[in-house]
Amino acid sequence: MEPTRTEFLFMEGPAWKAAFYGLMALSLAAMVWQFWARARVWMKGRPIDWKPDYFGGVVKYVLGQRKVQGSRPKDGAPMHLMIFYGFLSLFLATTLLAIASYGPLLGIPNFHRGTYYLVYETVFDILGLFFVVGVGWALWRRWSLVRAHGQARVDSDTGKPAFTKNPLSHEPSDYWTLALLLALGITGYVLEGARISADPKPWDWASPVGNAVAGLMPGVTPAVYIGVWWFHSLLVAGFFVYLPNMRIKHIVTATLTASGAPDQPMGALKPISMEEVEKTGQIGVSRADEYSRWHLLSLDACMSCGRCTEVCPAYNVGKVLNPKQVVADVFGAAKSGVPVAEAVSEEALWACTTCNACVEACPVLIRHVDIIVDSRRNLVAEGRFAGTGAVMLRQVGSTGHAWGAASSSREDWMKGLEIPLCRDGAEFEYLFWVGCAGATDPAAVKTTKAVARLLKQAGVSFACLGNEEACTGDPVRRTGDEFLFQEQATKNVGVFDRYNVKKVVTACPHCFNTFKNEYGDFGGSLEVFHHTQLLNQMVQEGRLRAATPAPGSVTLHDPCYLSRVNGESDAQRGLLGEESRHNTEDPGLVHALKADPSPNRALVEPKAHAAKTLCCGAGGGRMWMDEEIGKRPSERRLKQLTDTGAEKIAVACPFCRIMLGASLKDDRVSLVDVAELLEEANPSP
Repeated sequence: MEPTRTEFLFMEGPAWKAAFYGLMALSLAAMVWQFWARARVWMKGRPIDWKPDYFGGVVKYVLGQRKVQGSRPKDGAPMHLMIFYGFLSLFLATTLLAIASYGPLLGIPNFHRGTYYLVYETVFDILGLFFVVGVGWALWRRWSLVRAHGQARVDSDTGKPAFTKNPLSHEPSDYWTLALLLALGITGYVLEGARISADPKPWDWASPVGNAVAGLMPGVTPAVYIGVWWFHSLLVAGFFVYLPNMRIKHIVTATLTASGAPDQPMGALKPISMEEVEKTGQIGVSRADEYSRWHLLSLDACMSCGRCTEVCPAYNVGKVLNPKQVVADVFGAAKSGVPVAEAVSEEALWACTTCNACVEACPVLIRHVDIIVDSRRNLVAEGRFAGTGAVMLRQVGSTGHAWGAASSSREDWMKGLEIPLCRDGAEFEYLFWVGCAGATDPAAVKTTKAVARLLKQAGVSFACLGNEEACTGDPVRRTGDEFLFQEQATKNVGVFDRYNVKKVVTACPHCFNTFKNEYGDFGGSLEVFHHTQLLNQMVQEGRLRAATPAPGSVTLHDPCYLSRVNGESDAQRGLLGEESRHNTEDPGLVHALKADPSPNRALVEPKAHAAKTLCCGAGGGRMWMDEEIGKRPSERRLKQLTDTGAEKIAVACPFCRIMLGASLKDDRVSLVDVAELLEEANPSP
């Protein structure tokens, strides 16, 4: 007797099949109809103007679960992976069974027998347990979070969820959803056990879980088996009908989001053309249907997991910005037609530091920063932006300097250093871009001087623009003044062309990101280096010696726009004599399992580091906006850094140094740039 099993066991005759297929057809039709209703909201948006990598996106983000693995490595990530891969295995098992059953209609013989059948039963019987355990874990985790932090309450002033340390959204439907999934998994095994009990075969050992369940339910009659079979089928039909209204709908919407995602660096914002403004009569986004269809789809893919809110620097110091709520508000605005700024609130929009922590954490690829900045653009264009941030915009427009300093002051730091200037005809390989902070802020000037001296010592051919340098436009673009940014970018690209600049090195991650990811839209073809990258290259080549701090004496603050946005976390550690693998493309859990390449490290890392670094609060133009005491992201980050016990905090960004320095009150702790530590290890001859 060849191992196999009978479909529609004990249900002979066409009526049983007609009833089953009718039920499934109706439930699937109901599911498709509801998804089509949701799709009509997505289709309100503008058509996408990019070519997606349909296959690559699904492989990387759906099958590979790359973003899911990046957050909550001890609970949320493994739990979700068990549910996903368990569900995927059950879906694959059903698909293979359908192919085997209906293949003969297309000339494909039924292969669901023999050795294949035995392997099929064993593999999928075991994989199904992952699904059951994962769903059970999810129920326990959700209950534990509510027990620990309480139910979310509504803020009476805003009418929106109040601050809570519980990142998940909780509604009764969430528990019903998980209960339904758990019931599907358990009744699947009960059905298998009932089949084995009612119709035992010599090869039932190939189904270890089902065989064990059968041992708990001896003597099942055909009638009982049929009852269990139909109960499970009704649960499956109910799942299809209910799916579009559950958070788990993201198995459909997130797959579509991954397949259509734009091939756009995290640190790049999409430019607006004058032709677009003339066509639409406005700048930026006022109503949600002015976002792309993909952006609206991505908002609907949100399952309110709270990963974005969990890492938001503004939310975690008590500000009104809640990225998860922004997603819900904007999608709600897409359905209602309410203006985005009204739905979200202007206060929340201006609280964003554009650090991209939310974007990096989001498993369904929502680009919160794009959405927020597009709305900011409209607010700025409509004159709905005032205060110190607006002063910064005027200063850049009038002086080309974010702090309003005169162009001539950009050369003050050079006195006594014999810095070569482009206008003097100096030959150079690298343009050393100093930036507004690097030429003006006293602490940042120390970094600028250290970098210049180290480049000279390493024999690097470089020159500076001096008073011909102007703001890159990063703060004005992320504040929302798109056309002032484009004006700055066009001017700077013109200067680069005049001096045939091909390589740029800068100590400012914001300038670095703008040159690398955004100036290409304006004709700037540049090879861009952060100062830590170029200096680390010099260390690797033996032209400089790495710093050797005493063990535990130094902790490192990673800048958002270097480590998270541009994926560079190893260079700054290399300057401190540490080998690391943070730049790897390995998924989060795989990376976590790898051995530390520098087990005897001197550097003491804060809890949040590398791509998971905490924002200092300066980005998105927030450097120039008033901050309420007690609600400064820099204070939260500084506490985490000082909790390491290190006496020195190494930074690699002038903005971070300014923000952390303003909050540092402990005289026993000092702020230094990694370049200064490197210079100490390489004293001038």
